[in-house]
Amino acid sequence: MTIGLHDSDNTGFPNLALMKLSTYHKGLGDAVEWWNPLLTYDRVYSSKVFTYTPECAYLPENTIKGGTGYGLYTELPPEIDQCFPDYSIYPKCDYAIGFLTRGCIRNCPWCVVPKKEGKIRGYNTWRNIKRPDSKNIVFMDNNILACQWGLDQIMDMAGEDVRVDFNQGIDARLITPEIAEMLGNLKWIRFVRMACDTDAMLDTILDRATLLEKHGIKRHRLFIYCLVQGIHSAEARCIALRDAGLVPFAQPYRDFENNLPPTKEAMNFARWVNHKAAFKSCKTFSEYNSKIRGHRGGGLVYDQRI
Repeated sequence: MTIGLHDSDNTGFPNLALMKLSTYHKGLGDAVEWWNPLLTYDRVYSSKVFTYTPECAYLPENTIKGGTGYGLYTELPPEIDQCFPDYSIYPKCDYAIGFLTRGCIRNCPWCVVPKKEGKIRGYNTWRNIKRPDSKNIVFMDNNILACQWGLDQIMDMAGEDVRVDFNQGIDARLITPEIAEMLGNLKWIRFVRMACDTDAMLDTILDRATLLEKHGIKRHRLFIYCLVQGIHSAEARCIALRDAGLVPFAQPYRDFENNLPPTKEAMNFARWVNHKAAFKSCKTFSEYNSKIRGHRGGGLVYDQRI
């Protein structure tokens, strides 16, 4: 059989489902390649993570589609899900990716994880996820600290020659002195990520930053996701985090249920916060807007990419 794979999002971050599908079909002796609209395949798979990614109009009608972007309840069959990913289809990727746990104990209204994955549970081990040719692992768990399985995996990685990144963030509310010590014993690729999506989380984040610092994790290594719904609230959180020596990262709210994109103001706010030179030199969002308006027609002072 000839198999065509289609990465609908094409963000540059490797698609785990497609890599497992590649391994599975190559194991059957099938020819696997990236889908080309000019060619004909026996089977085409398309994976889409984000609901806002536009649909590809050229995919065959019988394309097998999966991922959150296509629906909450699509998942790989067990015999495919257990396959080790085929990293050769993403040659620029030099790290491993995977999940230690699935699910979450929270029910945040903006998050699809509770509906899609349900209650938190153990899923895999870091030893099964690690690539033999790399010591870097990016974990995509949604709440690693809320599961004893996840904590056991963290303890098992301490002292090992691996560097980690929990790219969905860890729940600051669950960081106790004991867990802070565990996290301090890990080797990190770059950042320790947390989320400050509401005003109520700010004091918790600042308190845990102090606790983590006691265990060797410097404040400039703390990368804090900030959901942007109300600009005033988001600005207060981001400025407080910046002034405390942490690294805020603004994420404009997207209404998935009604398929509404972020507002232009929220996107502009994110450009300010996420462009570090602009965020450092402009102390407020109002100052940033004034500088951008003042330089229109004369060349932008700041790179406007997020």
